[in-house]
Amino acid sequence: MSAGFDRSAERTSAARRAGRAWPVHLLALAAILVAPVSSADIYKKVDSNGITHLTDRPRGPGWRLIMRTRAARQRTPGRRGASPQAKLNRTRLTPLIEKIAREVKIDTALMHAVIETESNYNPDAVSRAGAMGLMQLMPGTAQRYGVRDPHDPTENLYGGARYLRDLMVQFKNLQLALAAYNAGENAVIKHGHKIPPFPETQDYVRKVLARYRATPGS
Repeated sequence: MSAGFDRSAERTSAARRAGRAWPVHLLALAAILVAPVSSADIYKKVDSNGITHLTDRPRGPGWRLIMRTRAARQRTPGRRGASPQAKLNRTRLTPLIEKIAREVKIDTALMHAVIETESNYNPDAVSRAGAMGLMQLMPGTAQRYGVRDPHDPTENLYGGARYLRDLMVQFKNLQLALAAYNAGENAVIKHGHKIPPFPETQDYVRKVLARYRATPGS
C-alpha cells in the first residue's frame, strides 16, 4: 500500500471504546450499533458456563478469531460532505488517477465519480459483500484483472479502470456499464440489457452520473 494515507481517520470513538466482551444474546444489538462504523477483528470465547462472548480486544486464553474486518465503505451524498481525509486522499491520488485514465483510455472525471461513490477515496475500504479498495473490487474481479493487493491504490485503480472500460465496450452505454459495475454483468443481461430493478443499483447509477456530470469538462 502507498504510504501517507491516514486509515485511522475513518475510525470512530465508538470503535476505540469497544473492548468489553458481550454475551451472545447481545450480538444482534452490537452488530447493529457497531458494524457500520467500526474497524476491528472479532474474537469469540465460550466460558465454563457455556456462555458465548464476543470482543474486539481479547484478553487471556481461550479467544478465537471469527471475523476479520477493516474500515467500512463509506457512501457520502456528495463532495460537500466529504471528510478532510477524503479530500486529502483525493488530492494525493489525482495524479495517479489521471495517469491510469490516460493509459486505460477512460475519462478521468468518470473514474473520480466512481471512486468517490464506491469508497470516498479510502484505499482500505471494505464492503459487507467483500468488495475492496478504492474502486471496490470483488475478489473474483480482482483476480480476473491480476490485482494481487486490492488495497494497493495503483493495483486497485488499474483493475477497476480496466473493468469499467471493458463494461463500457461490452454494453456500449454508460448507464448500463455502471449498473454492471455495481450489480455484475449477468444482472444487466438477465434484465434485458436494462438497469436491474435493484434500489441499490439504481441509486448507485444516479449518484455516479450526478458526480460525473458535476465535474467541469466531463
